[in-house]
Amino acid sequence: MTDKTAHTIVISNEKGGTGKSTISLHLAIKLLQEGFKVATIDLDGRQGTLSRYLNNRKLFCLKNNIKLPMPEHFKFAPTEDYSHIAEHSACVEMQIKSLLPLYDAIVIDTPGNKNYLFELGHKFADTLITPIGDSLIDLNSISEINFETGKIGRPGVYANYIWDVKKQLAARGKNYLNWIVVGNKISSTKSKNKNIVFEYLNQLSKLYGFRVNDGFKDRVIYKELFLEGLTVLDMNQDSLKRRMTLSHIAAKQEIKALAEFICPE
Repeated sequence: MTDKTAHTIVISNEKGGTGKSTISLHLAIKLLQEGFKVATIDLDGRQGTLSRYLNNRKLFCLKNNIKLPMPEHFKFAPTEDYSHIAEHSACVEMQIKSLLPLYDAIVIDTPGNKNYLFELGHKFADTLITPIGDSLIDLNSISEINFETGKIGRPGVYANYIWDVKKQLAARGKNYLNWIVVGNKISSTKSKNKNIVFEYLNQLSKLYGFRVNDGFKDRVIYKELFLEGLTVLDMNQDSLKRRMTLSHIAAKQEIKALAEFICPE
């Protein structure tokens, strides 16, 4: 028997379109390149964005007869039989638990809406990464804010949920959740709105116990690379024969910075 347990990174926000799948695969590839044994789990199997991303990657490698780092991948979709939700949840939980001793890291991509698989994923979180755009509206999921007076009000629905998650984890002996709120699809131009968002995030981080990472600019290359299943981290592969642009280099640095931010030591 082994006491080894994978470090589990859960990518989550209670809304769709925040770039969770893009972050999930880039982090997984970064960890693979660092020599770790990595698995990815798609708990949004019905939409399956991360699964499609990885399938595109497999097809690209086959078509071009090349080999790129590839995590072991597992996909789960919610059951449509509502009378068997508890049974299905227990089955998926058991399968995820069985993976923990087999890998150094597991990256879990969650649905963009709260369901039982969304909640299940959070049970395993060592690190929780929440992507957020540079929109004042996106802040409402973390806290109610009166933008006229600048007064911070009650916790938002997502922050309330994470507070419950922290209590559940603590009850099982995990007293610390490494919660990171990361900017995503951030405008590359300077704006008052963007500055306000990050000013509030820094204030809220002290109230709700998360750290803030500047994150990722809104880059077209992320959308383009999805079609081939590639990441910006693949661009220096000789077999690809791709030219690294300044945008690729900057994006690669953003991924590296987030990976280091997860475990700064």
